[in-house]
Amino acid sequence: MNEQYSPTGFRVLPPVVKHLLIINALMYLATFTLSRFNIDLTNILGLHFFKASDFRPYQLITYMFMHGSFGHLFFNMFALWMFGNTLENLWGSQRFLLFYMVCGIGAGLCQELVQYIEFAVRLSDYATVNTGSQIIPMATYLNMMNTVGASGAIYGLLLAFGMMFPNSMIYLYFLFPIKAKWFVIGYAVIELITGLRGVDNVAHFAHLGGMLFGLLLILYWRKKGLQGPNFDLKKWKGWFWSQKEKMRKNRVKYTPYEEVKEEVPRNDGEYNRQRAEKERNIDEILDKIAKSGYDSLTPEEKEYLFKNSK
Repeated sequence: MNEQYSPTGFRVLPPVVKHLLIINALMYLATFTLSRFNIDLTNILGLHFFKASDFRPYQLITYMFMHGSFGHLFFNMFALWMFGNTLENLWGSQRFLLFYMVCGIGAGLCQELVQYIEFAVRLSDYATVNTGSQIIPMATYLNMMNTVGASGAIYGLLLAFGMMFPNSMIYLYFLFPIKAKWFVIGYAVIELITGLRGVDNVAHFAHLGGMLFGLLLILYWRKKGLQGPNFDLKKWKGWFWSQKEKMRKNRVKYTPYEEVKEEVPRNDGEYNRQRAEKERNIDEILDKIAKSGYDSLTPEEKEYLFKNSK
């Protein structure tokens, strides 16, 4: 396997996070490349208001892979890497991808709802819109309501991290430590206030929608008792970072002599066979963690991973 693993046995860059980073970067490059051929990828794949002529249902998915600027892309991908690594290793790749997509689509639906409310309250009785600098036909204005970015899904990941690891420290601007739970609550309050004030063109209610759908999905998992998130905070406190210490304690049970004696092969062929078998067993265990989470391992598998991971 080509993937890299931390001393805890978790992947440094798990597959869903890795592929999401790659796809978003490629889509950003494609946006600028195709613009040279007069192809507006943002208009095609961005999320339009559902009453606009340019709206397509698939845009509820594609919009979250489009970004309006390099800064927009960078900060979203940085947050995906920062929070997504831990959550994918914790939940497994399939559950993490489901969560990410639900948050992103949910954010898009909330943005559509907010735009509809704005349309029904302010615009539905007019044939044109006066922007202050020009008068725009309503059909054209509706097509200008275009949303792009992974922020809704990212805010869902932020909420999930705050619920899974509420007392973990996050360094605001890399300097000021704050517990994850307060970081999440603070961001939600700021997004709500800013969205109600309407002082910019940022889709604040899409961000809140991603958090809302993430919360609903986690609560659903909790109610159904499905494998995945565990809300026993005492159990999860320090769980992720404690695996390295468990491995260290397990290894010191064996003296150097015992380890050498146990692994000494009789010839080169025997050595290669033992090594290949050990690597194959470890790969199978790590793949199981990726698909179903750490808690799906049997006690024997956990012990084998602790003894043999280097």
